[in-house]
Amino acid sequence: MSVKKKFLFKSEVKELLNLMINSLYSNKDIFLRELLSNSSDAIDKLRFFIVSNKDKNIKFNDNFYIRLLIKGNKLIIRDNGIGMSYDEIINNLGTIAKSGTKEFLNKINKNNNLNDNLIGKFGVGFYSSFIVSNKVKVHTRHILENNKNNSILWSSKGDGKFFVKKLYKKKYGTDIILYLKESCKEYLNKDNLFKIINKYSNYINIPIQYKFFNKDIKKYEWKRINKYDAIWLKDKSCLSDKEYKNFYYNLTNNLGNPIIWSHNKVEGLYNYISLLYIPDTSPWNIWNRDEYKNSIKLYIKRIFIMDDIENLIPYCFRFVQGIIDTDDLPLNISREILQNNDYFKKISISLTNRIFKMINDLSLNKDKYNIFWKQFGFILKEGLADNNIDKNKISCLLRFNSSKFNSDIFVSLEDYLNRMKIGQDKIFYITSDNYISAKNSPHLELYNKKEIEVLFMLDKIDEWMMNYLTDFKGINFCSINKDNVNLSNIISKNEEIFVDENNSSFLNRIKLYLSDLVKDVRLTNCLDKFPVVLVTDSKDISTQMLKLLRATGKDVPKIKYYLDININHILIKYIRNIKDDIIFKKWVMFIYYQALLIETNSLDDSVNFINLVNDLINGFIIL
Repeated sequence: MSVKKKFLFKSEVKELLNLMINSLYSNKDIFLRELLSNSSDAIDKLRFFIVSNKDKNIKFNDNFYIRLLIKGNKLIIRDNGIGMSYDEIINNLGTIAKSGTKEFLNKINKNNNLNDNLIGKFGVGFYSSFIVSNKVKVHTRHILENNKNNSILWSSKGDGKFFVKKLYKKKYGTDIILYLKESCKEYLNKDNLFKIINKYSNYINIPIQYKFFNKDIKKYEWKRINKYDAIWLKDKSCLSDKEYKNFYYNLTNNLGNPIIWSHNKVEGLYNYISLLYIPDTSPWNIWNRDEYKNSIKLYIKRIFIMDDIENLIPYCFRFVQGIIDTDDLPLNISREILQNNDYFKKISISLTNRIFKMINDLSLNKDKYNIFWKQFGFILKEGLADNNIDKNKISCLLRFNSSKFNSDIFVSLEDYLNRMKIGQDKIFYITSDNYISAKNSPHLELYNKKEIEVLFMLDKIDEWMMNYLTDFKGINFCSINKDNVNLSNIISKNEEIFVDENNSSFLNRIKLYLSDLVKDVRLTNCLDKFPVVLVTDSKDISTQMLKLLRATGKDVPKIKYYLDININHILIKYIRNIKDDIIFKKWVMFIYYQALLIETNSLDDSVNFINLVNDLINGFIIL
């Protein structure tokens, strides 16, 4: 046994450790991720070392492993990787005490933030062990060290000094022994350790093992804890659909089924692998902007780093599930650093383009795209308001119900343009609460008669969306609910209605009773089966937008519509001949409430309307 030697850290080491523990590693569980990652790296280095030194005829055990042991208050992490020599353990585990530490601290204090370019590459992950430990020992033997007595024991309490001595170790590799703090005894619970491994280290390609008692053979044996392969590292030509789906189920905890996926490897200036899925089922909390960011997990060298990464992909793609894995980012990268990282921004642009391609490919299969649209169309529409996304690409992916088809069929804007009538210079649409209300709307009568297709905007978000979707391929949108529709290309001269003296008198008589409720009473040639319809002023808020704002708790004044009259309707002809002003007023209120109910699908005072209807019916009943 050799003499123990003491080494002093620089005086600022305590400040540095405190900074790392409290700022860089606020989540205590991270220590296990870091140490397992270091062990995995040590085994990868051994593999490379053996391949690079075939001439040395190195004897090694190719049954690689990382093992967890719990002994008293100690947690031990053991690997049979390359190990460290005397000089290496001093240099590698002493890096934070090098002369650059003071400059490092000064830069952090000056900039008041952690920058991944400032953090040293050695020792940072290892020192996360002091988050949970009062004392840490590292017992290691290098693969080339044939003398078992020349193995190295490093120890420190993180208090500004560490000790190194030579000590017997039977096998090459490294043991990290953590003497856990009283407040961190939960890490002596194997179930808790397995849970952390499942979250962060499940895809390490080295078996992480724990010793279990086998009742059948009545002895302990090592069993693997991390269950899943990182299939994204495999060549996609070697993977089956079943393997992709099984990985998806594990990744999402069986959130429905994937309807399309994309496995892509990028090499060059930026190197990363992505495996993205679009599911057929929406997560229950996807509408909660505070809780749900996105479902793409970031891995670095197969180690889980973080999820819910803001701005990784546009928010309107938050339904996409998957992973990205890269070797070109440090394990200790924070969310704040990531947001300002050029590499991250390049990945973001690339992933966005990849998702667009996935959705475009999906749109070629109408049945699958209908499933996608019913689940996520509402979310995709949000992208029109995102300045960082191509609105034309989003527009091409939009789908709508239409006056031409039943409720199960959705049409694209491209399809609509191909069916436009000769002379039609607008994309006509109607906003409504649901398909039936839109299909039966009096606003549609003229368009149906002229065989002009009208798109149905049925989502609550649609009226808001139309503020951003003003045209498609140079053709402007036009709401048939509003009074700004130019019908000169639709209605022939002999169909126009002229207001003569008798009609003017009739309209003025109606206005007398509705002056506080409507902006004006007008004649229209757009109706056939309906006697009246309410039309919104083009400068006013629409009915659907009013509902949307009220649903958010905003105090919005009522809309004053135009009341358009079908002078040729039998009910209007009847009302026109009524001489009694009281009865005339009742019928005027009846047609107004009727039109209001159709337009808004509700009445503030439905009882008053029912009483009015009953009163009018009573006038026709003969006992």
